[in-house]
Amino acid sequence: MTRTGRQWVEGWAVARRTSRPVDVPWGLRIDVGRQARTVRHVLFDADAATARALIGSITEPAVCVKAFLTLDAMRPWFPPTWEPVDPCFLMAVDLRPAPVRMPDGYTAAVETTDGVVSVRVLGDAGGELAASGLAGLTDTACVYDRIVTEPAHRRRGLGTVVMGLLTDAALAAGVTEGVLGATVPGRALYETLGWKALAPLNGFVHRPGA
Repeated sequence: MTRTGRQWVEGWAVARRTSRPVDVPWGLRIDVGRQARTVRHVLFDADAATARALIGSITEPAVCVKAFLTLDAMRPWFPPTWEPVDPCFLMAVDLRPAPVRMPDGYTAAVETTDGVVSVRVLGDAGGELAASGLAGLTDTACVYDRIVTEPAHRRRGLGTVVMGLLTDAALAAGVTEGVLGATVPGRALYETLGWKALAPLNGFVHRPGA
């Protein structure tokens, strides 16, 4: 679990173009540099005492603490000034090439810059954005992030198209492991593509004064 969790954190940081994760006694710390999530801590096998000590030391708002545990397991660590974020799951797959079937009326653009693969699927009518996704490439994994299909274009297989194009780019770069953090509805899509849920992935954000 620690290896896959580390892959996810490192690839997520690449995809979001944050600073590199830093090893700390409880796991990894990322300085995100955005107002909504100024700092992110990801716990690896942290015991309750270690987790509570970290959480008790945090005074600034918008800090996020995540772990590969259920919300119920984590909730006793946090005082009322912390709010849970939407539940997710850590998922992984061995990457394999798969044909990408683009629905009629759509085109796709794929770009890779500084280890970040970006996919944009456009509708021919006016070239509006229909679906998109990112992936952060590291030495060991491709970490998928922000896979989104716009509401007017859902149920046409565009999420699968985005995943396939990101996978093609990862394989071309020599990466054969895929990792992501899936939302509850996203998990259903990824499981149809062969992904396996390895662990819950949950977190809390510090909201003093909320």
